[in-house]
Amino acid sequence: MPTRTAAELREQAAREYDAFLATCPARQLLDRISDKWVTLVVTALADGPQRYSDLSRRIAGVSQKMLTQTLRSLERDGLLTRTVTASVPVRVDYDLTPLGRTLMPLIAAIKSWADTHMPEVNNARTTYDHPSNPSAQEIRQREGARA
Repeated sequence: MPTRTAAELREQAAREYDAFLATCPARQLLDRISDKWVTLVVTALADGPQRYSDLSRRIAGVSQKMLTQTLRSLERDGLLTRTVTASVPVRVDYDLTPLGRTLMPLIAAIKSWADTHMPEVNNARTTYDHPSNPSAQEIRQREGARA
């Protein structure tokens, strides 16, 4: 068996991950990082380590269960660390790992895009939802038939 270079091994690994395939692990990762809570947690941690209660206050609308699940999944994927400091009460801090920090430019760009283009999206939604829009009428009829 011939020895392969690091570049050849990376190329092979890249071929093995194709998110368009249902069984690809990259699809699971895409699902995870596209979650709204993941996006908000990663963005909140961009400023540095934070405690659970700080994250809970900063991210409006997140339930305790959802925040806990999100933090655990990000820790499992190596995107954040959980540091427990022995004190009274015990202090737990969450921080992005170097791998998690590589997501920041991407998430920041998507958040910025959403903030910038929300008026246009709202206009498109209003136009689409207008009663005179044939596409919207067809959808409402189909949904009414299912009910």
